[in-house]
Amino acid sequence: MKIIRHGAPGAEKPGLVDSDGRYRDLSGQVEDFAGAVLDPDRLARLANLQTANLPLIGKNVRLGPPVGGVAQLLCIGLNYSDHAAEIGMALPNEPVIFMKSPHALSGPNDPILMPPGSEKTDWEVELAIVIGRHADNVNRADALKHVAGFSVFNDVSERAWQLEGTGQWTKGKSYKSFAPLGPWLVTPDEIADPQNLKIWLAVDGTRMQDGSTKTMIFDVGYIVSFVSKHMTLMPGDVIATGTPPGVGGGKKPPRFLKVGETVTLGIEGQGEQKHLVERAKN
Repeated sequence: MKIIRHGAPGAEKPGLVDSDGRYRDLSGQVEDFAGAVLDPDRLARLANLQTANLPLIGKNVRLGPPVGGVAQLLCIGLNYSDHAAEIGMALPNEPVIFMKSPHALSGPNDPILMPPGSEKTDWEVELAIVIGRHADNVNRADALKHVAGFSVFNDVSERAWQLEGTGQWTKGKSYKSFAPLGPWLVTPDEIADPQNLKIWLAVDGTRMQDGSTKTMIFDVGYIVSFVSKHMTLMPGDVIATGTPPGVGGGKKPPRFLKVGETVTLGIEGQGEQKHLVERAKN
């Protein structure tokens, strides 16, 4: 099942994508895709609905992040061997965990807002894990039972804020609009192997990132298990799993986003995002 949330920012309603690619409204079935609604058993029951009886939604509707009420937005750094090589960093011995503010979340086609004065706003296409069940010190073998699904994520980063001065990753990655998620939440039954998905990003039509999740150092199950041993995960928490090579800061010379450019990105079976880069007004 492919889950969506549609409508104005802060007032999104639940929906799904039917077998013909049309958007259907689920407001009469669930209040929102957040919290306990994301339990895999509850999602499986929704998947059995007769979608032909659900109201159609026009394709011109705004899509928001496919998960609401996100309390924790976690990221795994340096999780692709080829990305670590491009920026000249050693492979980590365990997952590198950092946080982004959940208030940075935005929809899959909302604009990317460059902070005033920023000259080093960068891109990072990533596969996101959405937690569906409470996970506290779970075993690797049971980790995927706690996953509601997967989605496309762009870990937008302001590199000067991230790496210069005090060099705080959370500070450099938490500006408003710096966490586009969607277009859909795809349940695991629709993904044969999350470790063998094509993943890409382009700026103004030029392919910048072109990789595969098979080069992840730590796979999805390992990540969920590892993170759950260090902090409690709750339904609706999002974990971004790292990016393949091709980020702007890794190019020679570095190449960062400019106002007016269009960023497109996608993951095999997960849909695509499209963003116009704009300068934030405040």
